[in-house]
Amino acid sequence: MIRTSFTLAAAGLCLLSARPVAAQAPVYRSAYHDYRVVTVVDGLEHPWSIAFLPGGDMLVTERPGRLRIVRNGALVDAPVPGVPAVFARGQGGLLDVVPHPDFGSNRLIYLSFSKPYPDSGATTAVVRGRFENDRLTEVQEIFVAQSRGAGHYGSRLAFDRNGFLFITVGDRQAPPRGDLEAHPAQDLSNHHGTINRLHDDGRVPADNPFVSRPGTRPEIWSYGHRNPQGLAIHPETGDLWATEHGPQGGDELNLIRQGLNYGWPVIGYGVNYGSGAVIHVGTHREGMETPVHVWVPSIATSGLLIYTGDRFPEWKGNLFVGGMAGEQLARLTMDGQRVRIEETLVHRMGRIRDVRQGPDGYIYLAIDDRQGRRTPIVRLEPAGRN
Repeated sequence: MIRTSFTLAAAGLCLLSARPVAAQAPVYRSAYHDYRVVTVVDGLEHPWSIAFLPGGDMLVTERPGRLRIVRNGALVDAPVPGVPAVFARGQGGLLDVVPHPDFGSNRLIYLSFSKPYPDSGATTAVVRGRFENDRLTEVQEIFVAQSRGAGHYGSRLAFDRNGFLFITVGDRQAPPRGDLEAHPAQDLSNHHGTINRLHDDGRVPADNPFVSRPGTRPEIWSYGHRNPQGLAIHPETGDLWATEHGPQGGDELNLIRQGLNYGWPVIGYGVNYGSGAVIHVGTHREGMETPVHVWVPSIATSGLLIYTGDRFPEWKGNLFVGGMAGEQLARLTMDGQRVRIEETLVHRMGRIRDVRQGPDGYIYLAIDDRQGRRTPIVRLEPAGRN
């Protein structure tokens, strides 16, 4: 693996003010393409996800519970009404947003969020609603995870080319201790540490892998995950890719297959926070999948994009992975289903929470801030070819 990071400006460069002229933005060097980082819109509070709609509008979720509209390069003042109440504490809140594949005709969008329990705590849930006239109406709850914990909600959403909806749920920070194979992420009777597959209305597909097994959750597609917060479908192969947070070290890129066990916490590459104590029994075990790629030290992966645009032609087919603790964008050159080269882009400009390709072919990033300071959506624009 080769890691590279080149820049013509200081690594600690501050993000520019809203909507600068592209010529004013510094040029950064990379293999194949030089690029600029240009602010699209500023002033967001904990932006978590970006979605693009026909007609040019951008939707952005803010974790405290607001769905925002970016229109003609400006943030619409009023949040979208009709969003469900969220458990906005810690890692919880309003999380992912994706439009239905047929949004142009049905106007449906999907939101994942931490749904408060009546007594205490929260779980991962998904609703869909009709987005018209800048309002969300006819909101329906289509998934509520059977899970409890302090964080690690997962919550990434993705539609495949057959119209199935995939939903990630984290392990809810259940501590790995004692018999690791008894951990909730290894227990199919709940949704801890799972990727789930549904019809667009929440029905369980008849061909899901555990649908006929007594005592299991029929929505589960794969299990043994820690906290998958990146999810993408390859547009040509249909492969489902996910990135997930490891503990201290050991973030993973996984190729997700039906019914497979991805090992958390039995196998992995990380160690306990602070102490560095061993968590796993090893890195491999029969019947458990090993990752395609790992990050040690971890970059706190969040957001995953498979690039298909024309603005950066030499990057077509590359995977782009956001890093929060690492404050970086990882570009992965693929050789089939293997990672050939990793390059670090957008270094030390903030915690990258989401990575999306716009309809214009630019790469858009949601920048988050742990202290809650207002942050921007930025995009990568080409500045020459190497």
